[in-house]
Amino acid sequence: MNLFRAIIKRPVKFVAMMLTAATGSAGIAIAAGPAPVDLGEANNYAILSKAGITTTGVTSVVGDIGVSPIAATAMTGFALSLDSEGQYSKSKLVTGKVFAADYAVPTPAKQTTAILNMEAAYTDAAGRPADVTEKNKGNIGGLTLNPGIYKWSSGVTIPKNVTLSGGANDVWIFQIAKDLTMSNGTQVILKGGAQPKNVFWQVGEQVTLGTTANFNGNILGKTAIVMQTGAKVNGRVLAQTAVTMDANTVTQPKI
Repeated sequence: MNLFRAIIKRPVKFVAMMLTAATGSAGIAIAAGPAPVDLGEANNYAILSKAGITTTGVTSVVGDIGVSPIAATAMTGFALSLDSEGQYSKSKLVTGKVFAADYAVPTPAKQTTAILNMEAAYTDAAGRPADVTEKNKGNIGGLTLNPGIYKWSSGVTIPKNVTLSGGANDVWIFQIAKDLTMSNGTQVILKGGAQPKNVFWQVGEQVTLGTTANFNGNILGKTAIVMQTGAKVNGRVLAQTAVTMDANTVTQPKI
């Protein structure tokens, strides 16, 4: 009993760890921040777009990509090769499959579901009650941000590195009414075991990732997502309009 009295005033995560040690029971990870955003079938894609995906240069995508309701002709630069049953394509630039709304059944229905789930996830992320509003007037460069929900009525800029510090189960949601702009060569750094799959960037206008920028998290974009030369994303690129790429790398997190 003395151990329990001694730790009662400690932080929740510390208490959970101590209780586990004291009782010998299996540990239960306690996440900080909100519940994660449910991406539904959109979770299965590295890149998903309603209006097209264009790439130039030597791009590398690890994971599936897809478009809907637009046809496969809206994906350019991938040199697509349709499979024998017409349900998906392959590309030397994509470690995964490429799907479009005009491919053979059951692909159209699956694409429609993924797009609807993507839009629902955007609405969910945008509607969560915020923990922090207008942080640093939208300039988050140089900051270290703990798990939680951050909201801006303006755009957000990342002119220098920003750090997200938290554990493997912690969640961040960024609600950005206007543009998200990341400067050339900057990074979104994950610290303490934080994972890209648990970071959600809901953006009301254009997303621009500068040359050689290194971005972590899932982008839920209302309009265009533009990746400039050499920019990398560890996460998902989910756009309600078009995605433009130039010798980029996108790596889909493990589910």
